[in-house]
Amino acid sequence: MTAAFMDLVDVTIVNIAVPSMERDLGASFGAIQWITAGYALAFAAGLITGGRLGDIYGRKRLFLIGITGFTIASALCGFAVNPEMLVGSRLLQGAMAAMMVPQVLSIIHVTFPAHERGKVFGMFGAIVGLGAVSGPLLGALLTQWNLFGLEWRPIFLINLPVGIAGVLLGRRFITESRAPKALRLDLVGVVLVTAAMLMLVYPLTRGRELGWPLWGHLCMIGSVGVVAVLVAYERRKARVDGSPLIELSLFRVKSFAAGTAVQLTFGVALGIFFLVWTLYMQTGLGWSPLRAGLTGVPFSIAVSVAAGLSVQKLVPRFGRKVLQAGALTMIAGLLLYIAVADRYGLDIHPWQMAAPLVVMGLGMGLIVAPLTDAVLSGVPREHSGSASGLINTVQQMGNALGLGLVSVVFFGVVDDRLEGGSGAVGGAFAAGFEHAMWWVVAVLAVIFAVMFALPGRPKPHEEDAKA
Repeated sequence: MTAAFMDLVDVTIVNIAVPSMERDLGASFGAIQWITAGYALAFAAGLITGGRLGDIYGRKRLFLIGITGFTIASALCGFAVNPEMLVGSRLLQGAMAAMMVPQVLSIIHVTFPAHERGKVFGMFGAIVGLGAVSGPLLGALLTQWNLFGLEWRPIFLINLPVGIAGVLLGRRFITESRAPKALRLDLVGVVLVTAAMLMLVYPLTRGRELGWPLWGHLCMIGSVGVVAVLVAYERRKARVDGSPLIELSLFRVKSFAAGTAVQLTFGVALGIFFLVWTLYMQTGLGWSPLRAGLTGVPFSIAVSVAAGLSVQKLVPRFGRKVLQAGALTMIAGLLLYIAVADRYGLDIHPWQMAAPLVVMGLGMGLIVAPLTDAVLSGVPREHSGSASGLINTVQQMGNALGLGLVSVVFFGVVDDRLEGGSGAVGGAFAAGFEHAMWWVVAVLAVIFAVMFALPGRPKPHEEDAKA
């Protein structure tokens, strides 16, 4: 849980400190882009490989390597003397997170019996909600306080005590586990997965800044071809020696296939919402990072409360309907948010956003915790690392697609308003926010429909069914 929280905070904490980094290091706009995008690229590209390495060499071992490397990379980020060192350290940090994060779900999956696992995934869902919102708040506080005159550096250095505690506690309390059947690392699969992820994520991440060049579109189209080659190769690899990087048989498990589809679409919705919401408050409304961060506290609390309730009390009784109720509740919260934003315009206050954010948070909490448990419920233990890596990768892909869509659904409206001379920056950002939220509503409606493919009621986990 410590490692999961550290990663989630690190994904969101950096954006808030970008202006301070730019001033202090004299970084170009391109370097700033790489500071934020480099982590995401290295993380997304290595997730599946990290999960499979845990299956082969031991999940505890890979977890400890990952969290140690993440802590060292955080120190290098904090002590960076120029933009180049910071970019390199962020790439290393993302690669180490890709070793660490897939082991979190794998270790939960193999350590706890099925009847206890739901409670643990409830805690995991609460951590997800807490990390998503507390990152910007923590970043705002640390940057504003300017501890010891270090400006932005504490946002990375704060990982040092947390990481060291994670290493010491992990060594003592985590039990080692690996796939029972001897597996070998599929290096060709690693190259193909990494190439496919980079060809999709890099153009999406940098597209708008570079003016959506032709090569970016060709890369994204080409990534589909690379995925097709990967699937064909992995099928052959499974027949030849039974050690593919991606266990394609997992997709024959209905709960896993449907759950990953929900994860992908949910990632798109969250990718759009969180970035647009931050830009709307800080640039559109002119709020300070601290004020914007504090506004998200009701959302975070609501996610944590609903995540615990959904797994422990609601899903055992109502099954899939809880997740669908979560999607509908999030839609209701978004519609309320759109109405409130439209009514109060640029004079809106944080307390007026509280009710929509609480409703949205409750909806998100009903989804995030039980979804992970549902996706992994039919997965054999020996493939838990591969499955965990796939779940995280699919979510990252969804986030990347959502971030790419922000250029269309948000900045498209903002640019049109500003070019047409119909209002100041604030009005343009407010209009863009409302337009983007309608897109998030549409994506959540798709998620609600896809959830019908999930099992209606909780089923025994794979190993319990065998027993």
